[in-house]
Amino acid sequence: MTERPLIALGVTGGIAAYKAADLCSRLRKAGFPVQVLMTENALRFVGEITFRTLSRRKVITSLWDDDGEWRPEHVALADEAKLLVVAPATADFIAKYTWGIADDALTTFAATFHGPAVLAPAMNPAMWTHPACAENRQKLLERGVHFVGPDSGPVACGADGPGRLCDVQEIVEEVRRLLSTAER
Repeated sequence: MTERPLIALGVTGGIAAYKAADLCSRLRKAGFPVQVLMTENALRFVGEITFRTLSRRKVITSLWDDDGEWRPEHVALADEAKLLVVAPATADFIAKYTWGIADDALTTFAATFHGPAVLAPAMNPAMWTHPACAENRQKLLERGVHFVGPDSGPVACGADGPGRLCDVQEIVEEVRRLLSTAER
C-alpha cells in the first residue's frame, strides 16, 4: 500500500477548535499523516498535547521553535504537505490568508504553501456575513481555495445563523475527494 499524502492541519482560535481534535483523529484513522499547526489563540481553547497525541507528531505553534534543523519547520512542511486544511477557520485567519499576512507559524506556512487548501469556517454569524469577510471569501474562491461550511444554527455566543463549524465528516470527505483527484 502506498503511503498517504501528508496533511497540514491548521487550528485557529475559536471555540470550535475542540472539534479539530476529532478531525485530526478521523484523518489519522483514514490513514493520512497529519502535521498540526496551532495559532496562539487556538492554544487558549485546546492544549497542544491533545494534538501531539492524536497526530503522533510535534505540534508547530511558533515560528521560533528551534528543532536544530537548518530549515524552519513551516518552510520544510510547505514542501512535504500535499493539502492544507484549516478548521476552524476564523474570520481573522481568512483575512490574513486572503491578504498574505504571515505573522505566526500557521499564516507563514499558508503563505509558503502553494498546494490546495480547504477552509472550514467557524465564527459568529455577524462576522461571517460582514462585507469584508464576504469579499475575502470571494477572493479565496477565485484562487481555488475550497470552503466546507459553515453550517447555520446556534453558535456558542448565543447568536443564531451561518457560522457553525460544519460536521467534521464533511471535512474528511472533502479531503478524500481532493486528494483522490490529485492522485489521478
